[in-house]
Amino acid sequence: MGDRRRRRRLTAVATVAGLMFGAAACGSGSDSAGGGDPNTLEVWTRSNPDSAATYDRVFAAFTKETGIKIDYQPVINFDQQLQSRASTKDLPDVMINDTALMGSYQSQGLLKPIAADSITGSDRITDKTWSTTVGIDGKHYGIPYSRQAQTLMIRKDWLKKLGLKAPTTWQEMLTVAQAFATEDPDGDGKADTYGIVAPGSAQNGYAAWWGASFLWQGGAKIIDKDGDGYRPTMDSAAAVNTVTWMKNNLFCGKENILQPGAITAVTSTATNFQDGNAGMYMTGPYNITTFDATPGKDKYEVVPAPAGPAGSDVLADGENIYFGARTGKTKQEQALAAFLVSAEGQKIAMTSVDGHQPVVRIPVNSTLDAAEVRDDARWSVVQKAYEDTSEQFPNAPDFAPIKQDTADALNAIFTYCGSDVSSSLKELNDTLAGDLKDQDLLK
Repeated sequence: MGDRRRRRRLTAVATVAGLMFGAAACGSGSDSAGGGDPNTLEVWTRSNPDSAATYDRVFAAFTKETGIKIDYQPVINFDQQLQSRASTKDLPDVMINDTALMGSYQSQGLLKPIAADSITGSDRITDKTWSTTVGIDGKHYGIPYSRQAQTLMIRKDWLKKLGLKAPTTWQEMLTVAQAFATEDPDGDGKADTYGIVAPGSAQNGYAAWWGASFLWQGGAKIIDKDGDGYRPTMDSAAAVNTVTWMKNNLFCGKENILQPGAITAVTSTATNFQDGNAGMYMTGPYNITTFDATPGKDKYEVVPAPAGPAGSDVLADGENIYFGARTGKTKQEQALAAFLVSAEGQKIAMTSVDGHQPVVRIPVNSTLDAAEVRDDARWSVVQKAYEDTSEQFPNAPDFAPIKQDTADALNAIFTYCGSDVSSSLKELNDTLAGDLKDQDLLK
């Protein structure tokens, strides 16, 4: 099954890659808005109208400062539309999208390599953050723009009512989750509360995305660097122990530890914390603005992730600035990138106006402190998690198939409580080896 799924995906990727390489070879030659104007950059972000309003403010400030115009395109179905543009041999000048996509974009010919020192202010970005933009060939293919790390959002009013404290270990987290599920923390006299929210669907790799922090905390890795390549490690003892713990205690444990339908939930449907009937959610800081509205800023707190056997590492990710593989506007692109990572550009992107979602969470500019910019101490928890106890998915390989295959396997294990974790993860490891072999990266 894993081999058949990988072959179908590889055929699709090869088709898209052909389109992308064609686009890369073409250079500009664009008939799109701004394509023929050297003083206009076409910029895409993966944004809904809420976050797009923040980008509008950022780009307006850039144009005011430099005179360079921005043809801004907020795109929701980003990859689908990017493929369409690649087929017409016409890529955007600049794209802002997820860090985890860099390996895929670079391998398909979408991106221009970038010399870090060509970006004014690059020295204000830490080596750790810059390292996440290095491709297989050792060149940078992105410029860090925003970073984030998962933390635990927890109902502090429920903790107070039940006489509990925020958990610091996995076992304490289970104890609190069980209390939230059974001791009527909302006081309505009904058994309608749940311990933890989990987007456990295999769709778009969510089970792997949400489960990654637990894997790190258990001492497991999905793939590991091995010389100039990688090897799969999901058959390790740490992986088996961690996934077994997750299955037995979360998905197949006591009733209502997780919200109903967790096994098929994606982030857009895993709204129980926001809805007010679940007490904990390990998630990213982009939810802080949402949760401040409901359930309310006074009802929850942001705390470090509870530690597992190997510590409290959490998944970190974020967005990079990418230059499309076309020519003619390098100086303008560099000017935009310099503004975006400057203290001014980052501050604008970190602040909310009229309730719109900020688009920079943890600043990549090391002169800025997220808690100070926002006048909100909760952001120091997020920034400390990113700086001290975070791990990102490997950025150089095309990680998309690896994440998806991992999510498929985890979701199947969590769905069937009688499943054999060790044999299931051995099968996953073989599939991941195939994914790496497809990219000539298997060691």
